[in-house]
Amino acid sequence: MTTFKTTLAALAASTMIAGTAFAGGHGAKLSGDLVIFSDMSNPAPRAVMEGMVERFGEMHPDLNIELTVIDREAYKTQIRNFLSANPPDVANWYAANRMRPFVSAGLFEDVSDLWAEDEFANLASTKGAMTIDGAQWGVPYTYYQWGVYYREDIYNDLGLEEPTTWDEEKANCQTLLDNGIKCYTIGTKFLWTAGGWFDYLNMRTNGYDFHAALTAGEESWLSSPVRETFENWRELIDMGAFIDDHQTYSWQEALPFMLRGEAAAYLMGNFSVAQFRDGGLTDDQLDFYQFPTITPGIAKAEDAPTDTFHIPSGAQNKEAAREFLRFVVSAENQTLINNGDNLGQLPVNAASSVDNDEFLQQGFEMLSSNSPGGVAQFFDRDASAEMASVAMQGFQEFMVFPDNLDDILQRLEATRIRLNGN
Repeated sequence: MTTFKTTLAALAASTMIAGTAFAGGHGAKLSGDLVIFSDMSNPAPRAVMEGMVERFGEMHPDLNIELTVIDREAYKTQIRNFLSANPPDVANWYAANRMRPFVSAGLFEDVSDLWAEDEFANLASTKGAMTIDGAQWGVPYTYYQWGVYYREDIYNDLGLEEPTTWDEEKANCQTLLDNGIKCYTIGTKFLWTAGGWFDYLNMRTNGYDFHAALTAGEESWLSSPVRETFENWRELIDMGAFIDDHQTYSWQEALPFMLRGEAAAYLMGNFSVAQFRDGGLTDDQLDFYQFPTITPGIAKAEDAPTDTFHIPSGAQNKEAAREFLRFVVSAENQTLINNGDNLGQLPVNAASSVDNDEFLQQGFEMLSSNSPGGVAQFFDRDASAEMASVAMQGFQEFMVFPDNLDDILQRLEATRIRLNGN
């Protein structure tokens, strides 16, 4: 029996995902109660969540599944309380540093045994994001790529090709500038877009491991690798690569510069594609490339914010919870829940397939094959909330006043020391 306990109005039955139960699993006969708390409260994600529970219930008819859907913002304030006081068997959350407080507090179950199973080899690109202290603490269920979306028609008119190296990136940029076109649009009014630029410049300059250590507070902001990242960033700033007055625009308000052809590219997440299409760009005008290599020999890590499922350490039915996590990451389920009619994002299982969408296919290929490089969660998820706030303010300031770098780095380092004690 499957029970939906929700804090929001129930969806109509027609929004449920159709489909029969998947074969597979470990053959365990599951019984008792499986209690799931989810923050997938918007209509499409909620239908996905309810559909997964429905199908899993069909596979295990003796299992009573109780699903509670909680408004996403309310969930963020309630999760620590319910994990501590009356934990469910499965709970939604986020990867990397966002799960660290619950791992450190002993509130999430170690599920490294799942990751040792054969099927989990297809999740290799996300393993680093699920790992703390050498163990895995949950499973991913969806992510999406970041990269450089650009005006292919403008590149073609100017005889430019997609860059693969930093020198090629800068050469393309100079050609664009010589023709009166800014290299990149960006809106930094809300800071996080500048965080995306720092992520990529730092990961391409110093690699994923250094970036992860820096965002975790384990590396100094005054170190030479960090300065090298900002030196690379300044090359673009000094060229005039970015649109003027970007600090006055939101990311959406910066889109028209690219739509009008006044800027040629945008470093952004795949959620922007719908905005480009709605703004009038055709897929013949728009294309995507992976952020190029800066330091030769460093594997390319990517920003791919990842949503996750976890088993609370106080769960009552861990056997059923583990089986549900296996089901969530299965190739069949991943293909179904991430298609365009549902989440419209990327499956985390490399054996899955994706919709016939140019950008989803490019992102899936890029992320499914990048396990040596690593997957970051974006700066404001990988760093603590206070560190992220101070740092992203510094990134925006640097883009406007690059001569302030020494003062900015001193502020960031002082914050790191205050938060980490060394």
